[in-house]
Amino acid sequence: MAARGDPSGPPGAAAFDAFVREYQDMVYAVAVRLLANEAEAEDVAQTVFLRAYERFADLDGQATVPGWLKTVTTHLCLNHLERYRARWRFFSEMGDADAPAFDAPSAEADPGQVLDEAARRARLEAALRALPPHQRVPLVLFHFEQQSCDDIARVLGVSVGKVKTDLHRGRLALRRWLS
Repeated sequence: MAARGDPSGPPGAAAFDAFVREYQDMVYAVAVRLLANEAEAEDVAQTVFLRAYERFADLDGQATVPGWLKTVTTHLCLNHLERYRARWRFFSEMGDADAPAFDAPSAEADPGQVLDEAARRARLEAALRALPPHQRVPLVLFHFEQQSCDDIARVLGVSVGKVKTDLHRGRLALRRWLS
C-alpha cells in the first residue's frame, strides 16, 4: 500500500485513508457484536473496506455511507456465521479490557458513575457473547442497529415470529446473566 502523500499511490488514496479512519470503529463494533470474536470481526471489517474501496467513487461524501457500511457488515457477518457455524467461539480471544466502547463519558460525569456504567457495559458485552448466535444476532440488530423485526426476519431469512421469539428468549437469558 502506498504511503500517505506518495505520488505513486492510487488517486484518492489519502481520501480513502480518511474514510477508513472515520468509519473503522463503527464497522468493527457492529462486526464484533454480531460475531463475538475480535479476530473474525477484524477480518470482516477488512472485507467491508475492500468492498467500500471498490465503490469509493460512488460512496465518498454520500449521506448514506454509514447505513451502507452497517448493511454490508451485517450481511458479511451473517454469511460468516453460516459458513463457520461449527467454529463459533463465544469467549476465546475476547477480553473485557479490549471490549469496544459504546459512548465516551461526558466531561462533567461523576467518575464513580462512569466506572459503574463501564462495568455494566462490560457485563452486557460478556452476556451478549455468551448467547447462542440465533439469539445474539437479532438482539444486536434490534437494539444496537435499530432494525425492525420485519427487517431482521428478511435479512436472516426467517419468520417474524422466530425473530420475536429469539428476541424474547435472548432478553430472558440476558436478564438471568446480568442479575
